[in-house]
Amino acid sequence: MIETGLKDKIVIVTGAAAGIGKATAQRFAAEGARVACWDLKPGEAPANGLFQAVNVADSSAVDAAVKEVAERLGTPYVLVNNAGILRDGQLVKYKDGAVAGLMSDEQFDSLISVNLKGVFHCTRAVAPHMIQAGGGVILNASSVVGIYGNFGQTNYVAAKAGVIGMTKVWARELGRYKIRVNAVAPGYIATDMTKQMPEKILQTMRDHTPLGRLGQPEDIANAYLWLASDAASFVTGAVLSVDGGVVPGT
Repeated sequence: MIETGLKDKIVIVTGAAAGIGKATAQRFAAEGARVACWDLKPGEAPANGLFQAVNVADSSAVDAAVKEVAERLGTPYVLVNNAGILRDGQLVKYKDGAVAGLMSDEQFDSLISVNLKGVFHCTRAVAPHMIQAGGGVILNASSVVGIYGNFGQTNYVAAKAGVIGMTKVWARELGRYKIRVNAVAPGYIATDMTKQMPEKILQTMRDHTPLGRLGQPEDIANAYLWLASDAASFVTGAVLSVDGGVVPGT
């Protein structure tokens, strides 16, 4: 077995009420970490951890939540920026010779506020604690569509590509403080939201994945765990694709 070095370490996982976030919180807890789970939806705290209702788009709420984690659990060692939403739509929908729809400011801004600015808020709040403690790990949720693009997801792709850019900047800025910063780029993952899609769409996702299946939340959780562990102690500024070989749209 790989020695993760995470026993009794303090971990924050955003978007932890369901899906990838929940699987990630459970995986870290199984390694003996004390996990603070953040979400706006109802959720549960793992043993020796806590659950906090936090809107990552609200910087003051994030600052208060980090303070509570530090007071109740201890200095955060790992931050997993997993929280995200979808607001899909085409930039311009053109039908029968006329504009039938446009992506709205609300569609764009609401997603960016969570998926991109939320990552900024959380990292800005946690990094000073890690610096003072002598190190830590920041893990950001990107996506394969942030690398390749995807039809109907201008806002989502912009956010996930931005996350990759911030990851590389922070790896440079924070490395001197022994803080490693990496991103994970999932492919098509079988979350509760995905499972509600029509079977035809799900089959298309499988067909676009060389391994012939959708990923499981645990596949992403395991990637986060490895990147946070001592086994990845010389890995920073990286984007780890966990996607079964998929290239969207091919």
